Amino acid sequence: MHHAAAKWYDRRDSVFVEFCVEDSKDVQVKFAKTKVDFSCTSGTDNITHQNTVELFGVIVPEESKYRRTDRSVLCCLRKEEVGKSWPRLTKDKAKCNWLSVDFINWKDWEEDSDEDLSSFDKFSDMMNTMGGDDLPDLDGAEEEHDSADSDDEKMPDLE
Repeated sequence: MHHAAAKWYDRRDSVFVEFCVEDSKDVQVKFAKTKVDFSCTSGTDNITHQNTVELFGVIVPEESKYRRTDRSVLCCLRKEEVGKSWPRLTKDKAKCNWLSVDFINWKDWEEDSDEDLSSFDKFSDMMNTMGGDDLPDLDGAEEEHDSADSDDEKMPDLE
């Protein structure tokens, strides 16, 4: 029996744990208030993976979920105490050689007041705060460039 390699990251209302097991079968994930049990088999050799994680904080098992893909099993652990950051995933400070921080998805959300905005809203806000008062008025652009092109003739109205 082997431990599955795992990565984790923290969010305001959830903690995400990704067990990196390709072609997993017979996936079982059991959520308890202070613990997650994960097991599966993988590969043509049917290698058994099993991880038990004693959690740093308390989760809501009924609202926690997981999703299996061909490359991994992603678990979303719903925090009981929303807004409290977890400095680590495990209850103990001991280093687990199979567990690492997912720096690609890690975010210091405690200092981010825009957490609730969607990506589109953030993009729109960024575009709006970039200014634009100094842009030239393009409404009269046709008048500035007089040319003899036949393409520039006024089009007839549509009926």
